[in-house]
Amino acid sequence: MAPNAAVELKKITKRFPGIVANDSIDFKLEKGSVHALLGENGAGKSTLMNILFGLYQPDEGSIEIDGKEVAINGPNEAIGYGIGMVHQHFKLVSPFTVAENIILGMEPKRGGRIDTRSAVRKVQALSEQYGLHVDPQAKIAEISVGMQQRVEILKTLYRGANILIFDEPTAVLTPQEISELLDIMKRLVAEGKSIILITHKLKEIMQIADTVTVIRRGKAIDTCPVSGTNPDELAEKMVGRSVNFSVEKQPAKPGPVVLKVDKLVSRNKDGVQALNEISFEIRAGEIVGIAGVDGNGQTELIEAISGLRKADSGSIRLNGQELTSLTPRQISEAGLSHIPEDRHKHGLVLDFTMSENMVLQTYFHPEFQKRGLLNYKAIDRKAETLIAEFDVRTPDIHTPARALSGGNQQKAIIAREIDKNPDLLIAAQPIRGLDIGAIEFVHKQLIAHRDRGKAVLLVSFELDEILNVADRIAVIYEGRIIGEVYPHETNHQELGLMMAGSDKRSKSR
Repeated sequence: MAPNAAVELKKITKRFPGIVANDSIDFKLEKGSVHALLGENGAGKSTLMNILFGLYQPDEGSIEIDGKEVAINGPNEAIGYGIGMVHQHFKLVSPFTVAENIILGMEPKRGGRIDTRSAVRKVQALSEQYGLHVDPQAKIAEISVGMQQRVEILKTLYRGANILIFDEPTAVLTPQEISELLDIMKRLVAEGKSIILITHKLKEIMQIADTVTVIRRGKAIDTCPVSGTNPDELAEKMVGRSVNFSVEKQPAKPGPVVLKVDKLVSRNKDGVQALNEISFEIRAGEIVGIAGVDGNGQTELIEAISGLRKADSGSIRLNGQELTSLTPRQISEAGLSHIPEDRHKHGLVLDFTMSENMVLQTYFHPEFQKRGLLNYKAIDRKAETLIAEFDVRTPDIHTPARALSGGNQQKAIIAREIDKNPDLLIAAQPIRGLDIGAIEFVHKQLIAHRDRGKAVLLVSFELDEILNVADRIAVIYEGRIIGEVYPHETNHQELGLMMAGSDKRSKSR
């Protein structure tokens, strides 16, 4: 092992039923550096790091820490070797405070009782040292996703981690939060930490990483310094073919109005008015993008249209039919599909098989049941077709949804919703957690759906996605549409000003 290496994995192999997740992979993390682990959804990145963190045991191969071969039989042993992992799906207890979550399992005691004051002081000191700016006494349920991630980072630092593994850390963050996280990672490295970054986002690798290892279908394809490569080259290594970063589409041909939202008012979970008489419409054959900073009513708008939230007043019409009094199933049957922003809460039943998840909204159709008895052969045939068509990486259709990577879970939801051929498709953060090849595929699917004469409502925090895919952009601010623009007539700067509340009236072609 090189004297400057913090971690070295040698010939790591891990097999699961029907799949070789890691196939004799070598990986070396230099001290005081950021090493990116790049690959498609399901390539084996998280499996490799779960082995390093002790969640899995390798079938073959060895692990060296600071030059010494070790056996890591669980996360507690990994923590003992100075390894911390910030998981893609946070491991936090919502009713607890920040400090309570950080010290959980390692509570300082005084006189036989938990020394809360001491814990708060230590958490506050760590927060300030690394520029995390977290309130130790805030409740997890009341802070943003970005802040929750900082709590996860603090948990690893509190336990003395010098090697930090970040598993898809930006998948659920806003652009501003991503920028702040990258700054935090730079500060951690400056303080002597070593970081492994699991990601499929090429832009972030170019910004933050020193070295990158590309994994494809369980095999290490290449390791190289980031300074000696470029996004096009990395993308080709990752997916095994050249990738088109631009979105190719013909001009939209808008038809009749499909969705008409008129003076819609709705409150958020705290009872605060989130939608303030919002009005807009979408026509057949067009994609309308909603651009806005997170928290300006996007979630409430999506939930109101799809029936997950009741409107206080106003109207929502789909092909002229009023939706505000209908149930989610009735709305779905009326011609609406919904790719939700929270795939675990609203997209999947994680303990159901992939086959069962592919018919969550259609299992009661005659095709899949008779007199209340499910036709599992028909359900399995549908699942096999969709999984093959949308390249969902799963050992088989009877694998539980929770066993898939986040990106493959997302592809499964997209497959199910587009297959319904809805008159209106709501796509909320559709590329969240997807690799570059999957993003290209999803955007083609959205555009193909539009070209079939259907309407698409695209809600995304990714301005590049909005500008590349949408035919018309509506900017939401404090629960209102404050302006509409066409992508070819605007840019990031102008949209950014509008998202901050600068009023810009609708333009005509």
